[in-house]
Amino acid sequence: MELLNRIRKQENLHIVFWLLKDSCWMLEIKWLGTLMIVPALFVALRISYMSRLLNEFYLNIAIFFWITANSFWMLVEFFYNNQFKYLAGIPFALGFIFVGIYFYKSRSKLVKSV
Repeated sequence: MELLNRIRKQENLHIVFWLLKDSCWMLEIKWLGTLMIVPALFVALRISYMSRLLNEFYLNIAIFFWITANSFWMLVEFFYNNQFKYLAGIPFALGFIFVGIYFYKSRSKLVKSV
């Protein structure tokens, strides 16, 4: 229970960084949006590490890849005129794979318990 409370606090902090990054993107504040990538990704990795022994690890890694894709897309839009936006599909796809793993493992546990 202690671990889940610690993870929840990190998730709440993570939401702040993520919203700041995306708000800067929308408002075209390039320097702050770019700067917010670092804490958003760092906390996503920290949450993933903290949950490494839980099934939620796979969802947390998916979120990390989602933020990676989102950040790449923002940088491409800011500095490269959207020229390489399609490459953001790679981390997005990895995120979908980890979400699939999460649901597969969750379903496997349900089937075994019935």
